[in-house]
Amino acid sequence: MGERRSVPVPEGLAGERVDVGLARLLGLSRSAVADVAASGAVLLDGRPVGKSDRLRAGAWLEIELPDPPAPLGAVVAEVVAGLRVVHEDDDVVVVDKPVGVAAHPSPGWEGPTVVGGLAAAGYRIATSGAAERQGVVHRLDVGTSGLMVVAKSEYAYSRLKAAFRDRRVVKVYHALVQGHPDPLKGTIDAPVGRHPTQDHKWAVVAGGKPSITHYEVDEAFRAASLVQVHLETGRTHQIRVHFAALRHPCVGDLTYGADPVLAARLGLTRQWLHAVRLGFQHPGTEEWVEFTSDYPDDLAGALERLA
Repeated sequence: MGERRSVPVPEGLAGERVDVGLARLLGLSRSAVADVAASGAVLLDGRPVGKSDRLRAGAWLEIELPDPPAPLGAVVAEVVAGLRVVHEDDDVVVVDKPVGVAAHPSPGWEGPTVVGGLAAAGYRIATSGAAERQGVVHRLDVGTSGLMVVAKSEYAYSRLKAAFRDRRVVKVYHALVQGHPDPLKGTIDAPVGRHPTQDHKWAVVAGGKPSITHYEVDEAFRAASLVQVHLETGRTHQIRVHFAALRHPCVGDLTYGADPVLAARLGLTRQWLHAVRLGFQHPGTEEWVEFTSDYPDDLAGALERLA
């Protein structure tokens, strides 16, 4: 609970229901007042009252108002289990993001975020990026784990944004895809845009943004292939969309047509996709730096079951 109000009931509200009278007095909705009353936070002469009780002129009214909700998309500092800081200095922080965590707040997402986790851990980000995206220069899907870099300073933010835009960053993923891509090494050059009929999906579409994915099969199994992927561009869901377009969706990626039976057999509840390596010119020292990430337990376990 937040602010506490204590006032005598005005003559004009005598006989009114609690929810109606307090809505008028405080400028709240009746449903908001009803919720507060249900929690026992409305007192009349020291006694809790319900929403349908009547107000008495001159009686002493006490109400403890709830904290206002955070603005839509605002950063909420929240400890994020499994979020690991790989490297940190004055300019950047590199994290190993666990599955189930978004890069930053967005409408409709109420779960943990990288920026919220960094805020809770005491990392200070000062850039010109939107408030909810402070320092974020690239993103990983909620269902994709692995390496992300976040800029801590304005200088680092502008330098890294330019590096990602100009394709001067090395982004390497490992993906377990269904079947066996042919050829075993190749480039997928196909534009990616919004799916024409399903808003939550992306697709290879005419008029989409240019999207280039380089891949090489590292290991072939009976039902799937472990593929090393180098992203030249960074479109939303790019790897997932490109391999689905080849009819080799990421194992476990039911959104893009993966086999649910195979996913269940391997114990997967998300796409098998992990950002294993990230390299870039450090915006402060200008030295080339690279970071690597091991497979998390769910992906490693799926590989063991597949073998």
